Amino acid sequence: MLDPTFFSYVTVMSITPGPNNLLLATSGVNFGFRRTLPMVSGILLGCALQMLLACVALEMLLHWMASVRLPLTMAGCSYLLWLSWKIFRAGAPQLRERPRPMTLVGGICFQAVNPKAWLMVTNVALMYASSNGVMAVLAGFAALNLPCILLWAALGDRLRDHLQVPWKRQAFNTLMALSLVATTGWMLYEALQSV
Repeated sequence: MLDPTFFSYVTVMSITPGPNNLLLATSGVNFGFRRTLPMVSGILLGCALQMLLACVALEMLLHWMASVRLPLTMAGCSYLLWLSWKIFRAGAPQLRERPRPMTLVGGICFQAVNPKAWLMVTNVALMYASSNGVMAVLAGFAALNLPCILLWAALGDRLRDHLQVPWKRQAFNTLMALSLVATTGWMLYEALQSV
């Protein structure tokens, strides 16, 4: 039986700003909710695949992973801080060719380079898979992750018209960047607590 900390952790990690959610909001702004759904599906499937891989690999490498968890967290957090700076400094998109939203396959593949997603699935696999079973963890993860990422796609869609004004776009970018910094701080705090 999955305990309340599982639900809390997966929900917080799924709903807080990160590469997936920022891309979903951006896609919602640029392409609308319906055209963002393939990306949502790709992110959900990509995270499920990551979770499965992490659970299987971590069963075999549990002791080794415990020793590299902090360095992985530090590397991932460094990337997230860099990403928050890029978001803060972002201006209006320059359109040279007609952009398209990320596809299902693109959403799946993006998870391979998304450090927040790797940290999330690794932590969930370490903390919950061995005591609850891989399938229960996968099902619970998907059930919690899907509404969170749908919310970000819908948020972007709803903000679409409002973010055409430059100062509003800068305020949005600043809020997203600060939220990502706060998420990174929380991840670092959690990692250091487990040392």
